[in-house]
Amino acid sequence: MASAGVNVLRYSALFAGVGYGLYHQSNINARNHKAKVDRDFAHQASLITQAKAEFKKKNMPQESVTKGGEVIADPNDPKFDLEGYLTALMGEKAK
Repeated sequence: MASAGVNVLRYSALFAGVGYGLYHQSNINARNHKAKVDRDFAHQASLITQAKAEFKKKNMPQESVTKGGEVIADPNDPKFDLEGYLTALMGEKAK
């Protein structure tokens, strides 16, 4: 049979290996968890950016100037902008 010193050495090596395995596995799990949190955060940030762009596109004021550069002067037009019209009118009178 093996002596007591050899058995102590065997069990010490066994427990050291099990301890190292647990430590290493916890490091791997922590690294994977951190990577998942980072991916989730990046995904949420991209969703927020996309939502802001959609909100801006949806709530953007309509153009009050025609493609020719003239201000819309018809008050029945849905794109009519009173402030833009008055500013353009005051600019013409100042000239």
